[in-house]
Amino acid sequence: MQNMIELQAISHHFDTASERIELFHGLSCTIRAGETLAIVGPSGAGKSSLLSIAAGLEVPSGGTVRFIIDGAEVDALTMRANSGFIFQQFHLMPELDAIGNLALPLRLKGNRDAFDIAARWLDKVGLRDRARHRPHQLSGGEQQRIAVARAFVTAPRFIFADEPTGNLDIHTSDSVAGLMFDCARETGCGLVIVTHSEALAARADTSLLLAAGKLELAE
Repeated sequence: MQNMIELQAISHHFDTASERIELFHGLSCTIRAGETLAIVGPSGAGKSSLLSIAAGLEVPSGGTVRFIIDGAEVDALTMRANSGFIFQQFHLMPELDAIGNLALPLRLKGNRDAFDIAARWLDKVGLRDRARHRPHQLSGGEQQRIAVARAFVTAPRFIFADEPTGNLDIHTSDSVAGLMFDCARETGCGLVIVTHSEALAARADTSLLLAAGKLELAE
């Protein structure tokens, strides 16, 4: 079944106390499940806003966003329910251990097999022996591996990652990046990444440059 996001002539701005800041105008692109896309560009260009709009977390100032899940057009709420998110900050629940953090999204959906599925994902990301460790007992790389697994654990159609390796050293960044792309290929979901890392962007099927309000293929 078809799963895709269509951005049609998207514009976005925000207002400060003294002026209106135009981030971009008239951007169009299509994001499909089964493909990986990196969005690169200078700070302040609006990369995170574009990611949020594509994920249905933010409404653009202008233009149209169409979310297609299993061949049918859906609203932003349904889109978010079919998405996973990875951020620069790990956002793990400090009071839960690793397996508890992984099981939480499944439990919230009423999945009775939440802990069994979480255990399989812990094994997949190489952290089975950390199942009962809480976030403060894990390294940054281990915490981000848990965060990656948590994004995939509900079998989403799309994964949105905003600077997912921004807090990691080069070696750990490479390991986490490999994990994300491997999981995306294995599950067939769409993976959209905002990053400043050229190495991370180079792993994607397509890399788009957002700069000066325009979106074009990165060289």
